Amino acid sequence: MVSWIISRLVVLIFGTLYPAYYSYKAVKSKDIKEYVKWMMYWIIFALFTTAETFTDIFLCWFPFYYELKIAFVAWLLSPYTKGSSLLYRKFVHPTLSSKEKEIDDCLIQAKDRSYDALVHFGKRGLNVAATAAVMAASKVSQLLHLPFYLDQKKGQGQGALSERLRSFSMQDLSTIRGDSSSTVPASVTVRTSSKQSLPKPSRSASEGTGSSVCTCCSVCRLLRGERS
Repeated sequence: MVSWIISRLVVLIFGTLYPAYYSYKAVKSKDIKEYVKWMMYWIIFALFTTAETFTDIFLCWFPFYYELKIAFVAWLLSPYTKGSSLLYRKFVHPTLSSKEKEIDDCLIQAKDRSYDALVHFGKRGLNVAATAAVMAASKVSQLLHLPFYLDQKKGQGQGALSERLRSFSMQDLSTIRGDSSSTVPASVTVRTSSKQSLPKPSRSASEGTGSSVCTCCSVCRLLRGERS
């Protein structure tokens, strides 16, 4: 852990900040020799950083790995060893010179493909964004109209319920009236029929009955005796 921290500090300070400052001075002074020197260093350092990304994953277990990184950065920067100039002239420049045309063609193709892919994915992203915006707007409109729809449905439900209750109550009243008319007590019916069946006594019969009663009455006899 300590070796990793020390190696990162060395790479950051002596491998990045120190050469960056001297590159600034070379550009400012317009010294071609210094300019070429630091340009070679940055090419080698870019390759070193690329390789470091993978070696930190697969070779970090190697003994003295971080110490070797510190020594390599010091070797690149040292004015006595001139490691960056040596690596560039011996390995990097010949390799790039022989593969320069193929590299340029690959870069042009990658640039064209990346542009086409960017346009394609840009259009697709715009379509997705437009679809999402339309769906969001429709959902918002549905949410805004939901209270009015619920109130309308509630009013319709209450009207239907009142109409149903009204028809139900009228039906019950008609049923109750029919039942009351059909369930008249039998005694009342019998009495009514008996009253209707009995004949009314005639006036002559009533007078005859009265005269017979009077003849049989003792009071009437006495009255008759006094009159006679």
